Parts: sequence; C-alpha cells; structure tokens
Amino acid sequence: MKKLLFSAFILVLLGVSTSVKAQGQYKSALGIRLGNTNGITFKTFVNNKDAVELIGSFRYDGFGLTGLYEVHGRAFNSRDFNWFIGGGGHVYVWGDKRPGFLDRDQTTVLGLDGILGLEAYARTIPLAISLDWKPAINIINYSSFWADEIALSFRYTF
Repeated sequence: MKKLLFSAFILVLLGVSTSVKAQGQYKSALGIRLGNTNGITFKTFVNNKDAVELIGSFRYDGFGLTGLYEVHGRAFNSRDFNWFIGGGGHVYVWGDKRPGFLDRDQTTVLGLDGILGLEAYARTIPLAISLDWKPAINIINYSSFWADEIALSFRYTF
C-alpha cells in the first residue's frame, strides 16, 4: 500500500505539464509543510485561479497522502498575496506502531479534508510561503474530526 501511494505521488509530480501561472505568480511549487502534521507539499496550478495540491505527511508514526483542489484569489489587493480555499481527501497508513485510538486490525484511515489559507509569493526569489488551516474528517476505519492541522509551508517555485 505504501509503495502504491508513493508511486501515485511521483506520477502526479511527473505528469504536470500545463504552463499557466497563478495570478501571474508561479506555475508549480515544491516544499515542506510544518505544523502538527509535518510533510512535503507540491502545488501546481491548472489555470489562473485553480490549483491541485498534494501533501505527503507524517502523523502518529504513520504516513498520509492528501489531495486537494484549491481556488485562489488576490488578497489585500496585492499581486504578492493570495487567499485560497478548497477541499479533497486523505488516506493515512500505519504499521505495527499505530496510534492507540485505532482497533487492533485497523491500519488505514480514509477521510475528507478542507483547506483555508493565505499565501505570499516572493517575486525576487523563487519562494512561496503559506499559512493554512486544514480540518479533516475521518470516515472509513475511524470516525473523528481533526481540527488541529494548522501549518506553515515553504515552497520553491518554478
């Protein structure tokens, strides 16, 4: 299962081929996400305002993959700031060291995610910095609401 998730993540990264830039800023970005759930983030724009973001993360000694569709708009009437809002889904996988709230046989959790954030783009260097809140609802194999995912992301833009 872990190999399948990693392979899907790599295929999406390699399959990005459009050349539109978000609000005149950047096309794609790859970086780190720091918060209660740390990980790697990749964002690419499919047109001027819509982006797809993939997050590979680590939580409770497990690995998660989140896919989000986001709508962006200008914030503060500035070309250097965007707000964004969106949604998607996640899958988390644990091995023998799974969290105590899961039953003995549960190793995978599926759910839905939302995202709301603000992004700043540094035009003089290829860097985008975002602060976001990503609440999640676990639906399959464990029912819960995770409201604690506030993160700061630093992405190299290209």
